[in-house]
Amino acid sequence: MSKVRTEHLLDRFELELVAGEDGVHREIHMSDISRPGVEMTGYFKFYPKDRLQLLGKTELSYFNELTHEQRKHRAEQLCTDITPGIVITRGMDIPEELAVAAKDAGVPLMRSPHKTTRVISRLTNFLETKFAPFTAIHGVLVDIYGIGVLITGQSGVGKSETALELVKRGHRLVADDSVEIRQEDYDTLIGNSPPLIEHLLEIRGLGIINVMTLFGAGAVRSFKRITLVINLEIWDKNKQYDRLGLEEETMKIMDAEIPKATIPVRPGRNLAVIIEVAAMNFRLKRMGVNAAEEFSERLTKVIDEDQDQSPEE
Repeated sequence: MSKVRTEHLLDRFELELVAGEDGVHREIHMSDISRPGVEMTGYFKFYPKDRLQLLGKTELSYFNELTHEQRKHRAEQLCTDITPGIVITRGMDIPEELAVAAKDAGVPLMRSPHKTTRVISRLTNFLETKFAPFTAIHGVLVDIYGIGVLITGQSGVGKSETALELVKRGHRLVADDSVEIRQEDYDTLIGNSPPLIEHLLEIRGLGIINVMTLFGAGAVRSFKRITLVINLEIWDKNKQYDRLGLEEETMKIMDAEIPKATIPVRPGRNLAVIIEVAAMNFRLKRMGVNAAEEFSERLTKVIDEDQDQSPEE
């Protein structure tokens, strides 16, 4: 997880630095944003001073109605030695007492021209992404018909070669060899490639190839939500594989359970086509069409009909 400093917010969110230039290198340690409304009344017992503070029209309207001494005292309490920054929204005028307190304490005081709800939403989304739980998995991530398919399996099983065939068939590579995954929500996993190997594929016997250079910008993408895991394993004749598709496996990645299918590998099997079909079938299941369940229902119906037609003994 990369460090987030207050200075990272300035250019990204069109923020104007009004005071507290000395504190722009302060680190932000959490994604939570505080709107210190009750603190404006003087109640600082539970003030979350280590969060980014945001003052909207409501907070500033109340603040401006206080006496000069009260404003000075509240501003000094808001600006602590660990407060990463204060954002004023709607391009409102900055109270002099707040600007002075921010300068003295080295707390970056910033102003946004946008509405409060919009600023909160954008800042929260940005910080949630930066502070999301993170892990890395050995595998290949490909965007197949809009489905983020994570292909896993032991080294040498053919993951990269299968990804290359999928790219040739018009799908998009996200990451090869190492997939960085962050959990943006309790069930949302976003995968991307480490910057060092972005757009690159390693093919044994051929070496490293640049997919974007060979196939164009449409053959790659920077990140993709992971919704399906395909595990490739060497065919084991003693193992029973699912032939109907009624069994639903999942793979736990951090806190999320992702649907998983295991595909045995042996000469003659076109893995790219199989994975492509698996992605399409997964889309159909999400739309309520399940071929395996339909077959099971048909079979049950035929068996029931045969039993009804059989003569009684």
